[in-house]
Amino acid sequence: MVDVQRTFTVRKPVADVAAYLRDFSHAEQWDPGTQSCERISTGPIGLGTRWHNVSKLFGISTELEYELTRDDPDHIVVTGRNKTATATDDLRLAPAGDAATEITYHAHVDFNGIAKIGDPVFQLMFNRLAQSVPKQLTETLEKSA
Repeated sequence: MVDVQRTFTVRKPVADVAAYLRDFSHAEQWDPGTQSCERISTGPIGLGTRWHNVSKLFGISTELEYELTRDDPDHIVVTGRNKTATATDDLRLAPAGDAATEITYHAHVDFNGIAKIGDPVFQLMFNRLAQSVPKQLTETLEKSA
């Protein structure tokens, strides 16, 4: 199991941050491991919307199918699955002063089968990777209109 959490503040209102984050295809812009993330379901974005995500972490490529599993104005959860792992990106949003938002980003990965033996190594890798998420997400959100 991998579990990382970061809390940081961006200079954008909660509604704008939520609108951006609920479209998980934007992960290409802020998630350092995401190589591509394409929406594979149709209709408006809402519970059940799905994306095909390709990530590369420390030379290891993986593909997951993500689904929007929680879609509240202040709490967004996307859950990705493949035969090796279940990954959850849990994003909580709270007002933080004048037109700012505090984001709590919680990433959790459960590995299946033989992949579980890599838990300690994966935890170290994800800790390192998670350090860049606040900076990348802040820069991306604050430069958007």
